[in-house]
Amino acid sequence: MTVRPGTAVAVPAAAAAAPAAAAATDAPSPGATAPPEPRVVALPAAMDLLRRLRERHGPLMMHQSGGCCDGSSPMCYAQGDFIVGDRDVLLGVLDLDAGVGEVRRTAPADADAVPVWISGPQFALWQHTQLILDVVPGRGAGFSLEGPEGVRFLTRSRVFTTAERAALQAGGFLTGADWEGGARPAPPARPQVVATAQDACAVPGG
Repeated sequence: MTVRPGTAVAVPAAAAAAPAAAAATDAPSPGATAPPEPRVVALPAAMDLLRRLRERHGPLMMHQSGGCCDGSSPMCYAQGDFIVGDRDVLLGVLDLDAGVGEVRRTAPADADAVPVWISGPQFALWQHTQLILDVVPGRGAGFSLEGPEGVRFLTRSRVFTTAERAALQAGGFLTGADWEGGARPAPPARPQVVATAQDACAVPGG
């Protein structure tokens, strides 16, 4: 398995569906390190749009574009319609069954799972930020499923704090090659669906 940097926090696909050892709502023990922030979170409007698209197109995936004809838009595809490269990086797997502020103890069911990918070179430039998936009026990117909906996905971002970056670097990440080999991330220990962009992570100096 190719892992950069550090050791990826990953479990086999079958084990990912098992309940976590501790309740998600349990407070950390004294002196415990806070769980890392997700690399990608979504606002309710984005989750609602993904659910509608899932009903029409089946299981979904997303890829954060790095340029070319569709700029740097987040692109939504039916699973399998976009070929993930070996060096692409998994930002996270959104759970369409999750609500605002909810931490799920188990990996999402296949139909609810939306893997979010980014190219390796783009990740090298953006790894210091948390990506926040939103929806705004306008026509979607040409190859993205929301094109006919009159709205489009938009990526907002916030710079991680030094401590947040250190926690993420210690955990590592999964690549497309890892995913193809059967590796899956553990369920995130922090909410992936946030009420507002300001809720995504703590604001430095706030």
